[in-house]
Amino acid sequence: MKYIALPEKRVRRLSFYLAMEEYVARHIEAPDCFFMWQVEPSVIFGRNQLIENEVNLDYCRANNIHTYRRKSGGGCVYADMKNIMFSYITDEDNVNFTFNRYINMVVLTLVKLGVDARASGRNDVMIGDRKVSGSAFYRLPGRSIVHSTMLYDTDMRNMVGAITPSNEKLLSKGVESVRQHIALLKDYADISLEDFKAFVRQNLCDGEIMLTETDIRGIEELEQEYLAPAFIYGKNPSYTLVRKRRIDGVGELEARMEVKNDRIKAINLVGDYFLIGALDDQILQPLIGTELREEALQEALKGDTADVIMNLKKEDLIRLLLE
Repeated sequence: MKYIALPEKRVRRLSFYLAMEEYVARHIEAPDCFFMWQVEPSVIFGRNQLIENEVNLDYCRANNIHTYRRKSGGGCVYADMKNIMFSYITDEDNVNFTFNRYINMVVLTLVKLGVDARASGRNDVMIGDRKVSGSAFYRLPGRSIVHSTMLYDTDMRNMVGAITPSNEKLLSKGVESVRQHIALLKDYADISLEDFKAFVRQNLCDGEIMLTETDIRGIEELEQEYLAPAFIYGKNPSYTLVRKRRIDGVGELEARMEVKNDRIKAINLVGDYFLIGALDDQILQPLIGTELREEALQEALKGDTADVIMNLKKEDLIRLLLE
């Protein structure tokens, strides 16, 4: 696997590194690529999430925390200079194989440090019963991208405050609660953050590809898409029905529908699920004009919904729409 290096060492906006992943996937001809990055305090939320549901914008503005949307699914996370972000780009297009391969690489790297790490659930790495890393995935034609957090250390107050609207009392309780459920690597491995980064690179990569100034300009041009307000904030028209539930193996799924005479006139699915297919073409468009009745929904959803949203069974989606 090749390490993708930048010609200059400086901290850029989180949007630059998202664009860098995409640029590498589209332009760098190496079957497996990897790089690490760190950012000033930032919140990054999933492709299909509503920012007002996930981010405490008032807290972020007051504490100079930036907000960004990524193109992968999954949930909202906080990042700062005390933790590390990993990016993995591969030619492999099987979602489950890619996830399993990548997460196992991360687990084995931690085990080599003497850390009792293991994979858990759909995308997490655990130390004991605490989460130290979470991952998200998306696919481009011919390439797959996985990115993840690695909690070496972090500002716990910002982590809780930025993604959980709360007053000071709830904030202090939230820090205590979250701290009981996450692992900070510094507490489990006697290694500095910089030495850990070097250890990861040495164990995962066998060579380097240095990006050129032309590559940097290409990344910066692509970055503008991630900075566009329409991409960050999305379009959230009003809906007459909102139905939400958590589905095992899928995550939070919220159906927002405009319904008239018991027929769906408009629909969107938001949440922290992993999108692996064409949501509009395979699920949303076929539902437009469909009567909110089980038989009609079954007829409209002809394909396998699990080919679009990871692990989503058709019957679970229909149950959500009807409940």
